[in-house]
Amino acid sequence: MNTAVIMAGGKGTRLSSVTGNEIPKPMVRVAGVPILERQILTLKGCGISQFYIVVGHLKEKICEYFGDGSGFGVEIIYIIENEPLGSAGALYYLKGKISDDFLLVFGDTVFDVDIWKLVSYHKKKGAALTLLAHPNSHPYDSDLLVVDASCRVTALLGKNEPRGDYFNLVNAAFFVVSPSVLGEIDAPICLDMERDLVRRRIESSNDVFAYITTEYVKDVGTVDRLESVSKDIVNGTVAARNSKRKQRCIFLDRDGTINVYEDFVKTPDQLKLLPRAAEAISMINRSGYLAVIVTNQPVLARGDVTPSGMVAIQRRLETLLGNNGAYVDATYLCPHHPAKGFVGEIPELKIDCDCRKPKPGLFYKAAEELSIDLTSSYCVGDSWRDVAAGRAAGCHTIRVTCGESFHDGHDDAEVVCADLYEAVKYILDR
Repeated sequence: MNTAVIMAGGKGTRLSSVTGNEIPKPMVRVAGVPILERQILTLKGCGISQFYIVVGHLKEKICEYFGDGSGFGVEIIYIIENEPLGSAGALYYLKGKISDDFLLVFGDTVFDVDIWKLVSYHKKKGAALTLLAHPNSHPYDSDLLVVDASCRVTALLGKNEPRGDYFNLVNAAFFVVSPSVLGEIDAPICLDMERDLVRRRIESSNDVFAYITTEYVKDVGTVDRLESVSKDIVNGTVAARNSKRKQRCIFLDRDGTINVYEDFVKTPDQLKLLPRAAEAISMINRSGYLAVIVTNQPVLARGDVTPSGMVAIQRRLETLLGNNGAYVDATYLCPHHPAKGFVGEIPELKIDCDCRKPKPGLFYKAAEELSIDLTSSYCVGDSWRDVAAGRAAGCHTIRVTCGESFHDGHDDAEVVCADLYEAVKYILDR
């Protein structure tokens, strides 16, 4: 695969104060470089040499700047929209011109992604469409993806559609596309990529997958986001989040650290955030650290909560965080419990495992999957088990006093803080 398609025909009305309606949105400068140039050079660095660029509004500004691409060491072919065709209608003009899988990128995004890891995933899944997906700080006004255990996309929930509790999994407008998808476009008419092409393919086939990543992909469609992304480029956050590079993480216990602990949480309505917990996680989201939950959930082994019930609890947590502008990058839970004799217990889960804290198995799994440097990471929890697991994994450890488990007679963490907010502030102020 050596081809990328960039949708660069939008007007960018929300950036009119920046564009002055005199330059197209993809030519807005982010940290001194036009968005489109940054995209081309980033993809070129990943081995992409051929670009189809869909242009419309003020197209001459783009064509004059990039020409045939030779000045940038690539080949550029323009697809001209004489009238707006939405985010997907112009793909009609690619039929018969592309015979291999290709990248599809929206012209208002800044990214730094391990492209070949993404493409390898796409091919391994046998996907027709792979959507790069991640959580974000505003899921309530974003399209959300619903996936099964294999990360096959089973539904796309529009931002204006009723959804109840949800997993915070957002389509990042960065796709790997099979040429077979182009066959579904019968004419050059206005089409929306997500609502028309993606949703149609989900409903007709089982070959749409989500590639869930913590790498940096953000749109700059508003002035606030433009300023935020510019800062991230300058301070190195964009490049640092590429999965080829080791990540720093703040591992978080759940019950008693993020949510109130009175007893085991067995239903979604029992889950209530601790004061300042969402604010603390939002602080992590804006830093260079990942926010990853590692939690023991013996209620599964005891038969108190079904797997689907645990999914509902997790959705409730992500909804409460999302409504407060925060998200977790991933959640790892241990469903086991070694003690036997509970009514209704699940025998196959009543084992002495390697993932139940104080053992560090969940930390090792997260480190492998998310490319985490454990020695530069932190573990925050309210229990001696959290501290022991974090220490065994090689992390720095902080205990918080806001949970019931703090009063277990142990005092062996490197640092003790009142709550998650104080713990995160301590880490980020260092």
